[in-house]
Amino acid sequence: MNESKPTDSVAYDYAAAIFAAVGGLLFGYDTGVISGALLFIKKQFALSVFHEELVVSVVLAGAAVAALTGGRLSDRLGRRATLLLTSALFITGALICALAPSATVLIAGRVIVGLGIGLASTTVPVYISEISPARSRGWLVSLFQLAITLGILGAYVVDYSFSGSQGWRWMLGLAVVPGLLLGIGMLVMPETPRWLAQHHRSDQALRVLEKIRGGRGVAEEFAQIEATLAAAEEHGRLSDLFSPAVRPALVIGIGLAMFQQITGINTVIYYAPTIIRSSGIPTASGAILATAGIGLVNVIMTVVSMWLIDRVGRRPLLLAGTGGMVVTLGALGLLFRTQLHGGSLAMFAVVILMAYVASFAIGLGPIFWLLISEIYPLKIRGGAEGVAAGTNWCFNFLVSLTFLSLIQSVGPSDSFWLYGLLSVAAWFFCYALVPETKGRTLEEIEASWRATTRASVAR
Repeated sequence: MNESKPTDSVAYDYAAAIFAAVGGLLFGYDTGVISGALLFIKKQFALSVFHEELVVSVVLAGAAVAALTGGRLSDRLGRRATLLLTSALFITGALICALAPSATVLIAGRVIVGLGIGLASTTVPVYISEISPARSRGWLVSLFQLAITLGILGAYVVDYSFSGSQGWRWMLGLAVVPGLLLGIGMLVMPETPRWLAQHHRSDQALRVLEKIRGGRGVAEEFAQIEATLAAAEEHGRLSDLFSPAVRPALVIGIGLAMFQQITGINTVIYYAPTIIRSSGIPTASGAILATAGIGLVNVIMTVVSMWLIDRVGRRPLLLAGTGGMVVTLGALGLLFRTQLHGGSLAMFAVVILMAYVASFAIGLGPIFWLLISEIYPLKIRGGAEGVAAGTNWCFNFLVSLTFLSLIQSVGPSDSFWLYGLLSVAAWFFCYALVPETKGRTLEEIEASWRATTRASVAR
């Protein structure tokens, strides 16, 4: 057996994670780009408020459908094959959106993009978690969230670049480039050793594990994988999600999925230019530029979270970040109650939005995606993560479809206070139920759920 050099294996491990994380880049770009493009799309197609909300949120409906089914798909076809399909969907959807002659065709293209986003959201975190060593799994899986934030920032920069020419077709069409990068990367990257072992391809699984670990601890890790598979049922089923050993993890995944959305983050991602213009910035390009500043904060604080996540742990960051969201949403609601107008209101609104996004980026943003890639048993990991991600997209769709109507109905102040109250509920949920997974292998986490269940039954 030829052992790879440790540095070579680490580089290969990182390369696989980075290529997979391009799915997150596309996720971020395609969800963020609409915020600037919408300012010009609604003019060209004379959209009503409802149709504006539909153009934004229909991509989320596609994402929800793909997320709910994509986990099972990745369990059957493999993580790598599913990411290749994801690449094809992103490219096709971007081209249709860029060439759309009508709002109807544009909406159809957005649905296809949404299918790609849904598959990426279920498959990328699982792929990265299954190839990563326990000591660095936290920050490697968080590359997915970093890629999302970079995609959002890139979308804002592209929006600003084309705002002068009102070139919304270029804004939407440029997603083809990272779509191609994802497909090319997955053609040369391996399937995960855990999926291969699960599908009785042990020799191939062992070869991949040797390549990505450089021969260090391979025998022990492979033995642990096989022991975990032997202890589980031969075939994972959807009904297994409701078994006593999995139910606590299912509740955590669905709860975090819901709270990540109903605390309002994507009202900022999708509608930030609209919010900022309502606070006093008169031009579309000025609002988009301010939004790009918010996107930069999102990236910086995600990097901070990645640096801390395997040092401090998941729970402390989750609680601190959610607490920050409570404070900033309260402040944002209060700001819109004041008598400030014009530039002063806009300046304070942008600063508070930056602080809110920073709080999200250090906590609920990356840690939701990390935890749902860690806490489920291997046999049903893809399907279980699909349920969590699908729930996330369903609530994303609900919040995005109702935000402008909510603002019109009760005003921005009460809207942000409502999101603040929901953030309080999120904090207590995290404090009561979310476990610490720092430094534990996926197999150790799975064993802990089974041990907890046995202890409960014994009592």
